[in-house]
Amino acid sequence: MSVTPQQLRDFLDRHSQAVLVEVTEAKGSTPREAGAWMLVSPDGGIGTIGGGQLEFLAIRRAREAIASGEAAAALDIPLGPEIGQCCGGRVGIGMRAVDADVAQDVRVRAERAYMARPHVYVFGAGHVGNALGQALSLLPLRTLVVDNRAAEIAKVPHGVEARHVPVAEALVREAPKGSCFVVLTHDHGLDFLIASEALLREDAAYVGMIGSKTKKATFKSWLSDMGLDRGMVERLAMPIGGADVHDKRPEVIAALTAAEILRALAGPDLELGQNQK
Repeated sequence: MSVTPQQLRDFLDRHSQAVLVEVTEAKGSTPREAGAWMLVSPDGGIGTIGGGQLEFLAIRRAREAIASGEAAAALDIPLGPEIGQCCGGRVGIGMRAVDADVAQDVRVRAERAYMARPHVYVFGAGHVGNALGQALSLLPLRTLVVDNRAAEIAKVPHGVEARHVPVAEALVREAPKGSCFVVLTHDHGLDFLIASEALLREDAAYVGMIGSKTKKATFKSWLSDMGLDRGMVERLAMPIGGADVHDKRPEVIAALTAAEILRALAGPDLELGQNQK
């Protein structure tokens, strides 16, 4: 799983004893790369080093270290039939008891990794916006649900980053290169304003707006009235999630749109990239 700073803070607050388990070396075919990490407590854990028997052995050894009070430990594991895995590689694992310094190191790493994720701005905290925010929160993205209505922002699901802002288009201008923008507010005029601002940024990875063919035609006319290039609309994904599945339930639209965003971010090499300031 991808660990957010808030998830990490919650875990450290709940568990007074924990061990940082980190892949220090990865040779050949392995589930994760060097630097992959997780935290293990006597009765829980967060993060992953690849799952399977490798992770099971690491968790067991980490809990032994906690029980015996060891400050550090290490494992060197061949991924072969001896442990029931057939990757064929070899993994070195280091373990450190979590003290104040280790906790701070992990917090900094988690914060940097989170901020480097592709940013997705969901404008509109209605039924579809909240469903989309929840769907995207499970992915290695930094997702922000944005609304200018305090009552609606209060309904954003727990664990989803929410922003209550009076001027939504200002966030578009401040967003990192390669960001994604999904526009589904309560007001068509506001939708058009935010979408046009996003389309003016030619470095956006994805700009989508909820709506119909009629709304798209209206938006094109609006662009012309504003003195903007009507051709910008060709870079707009509308309706979001595509038009081939005729299901208007928020959760379905959210799933289809999340897949559309991932494809836009992955590009032709189908490898999810990261933002650059």
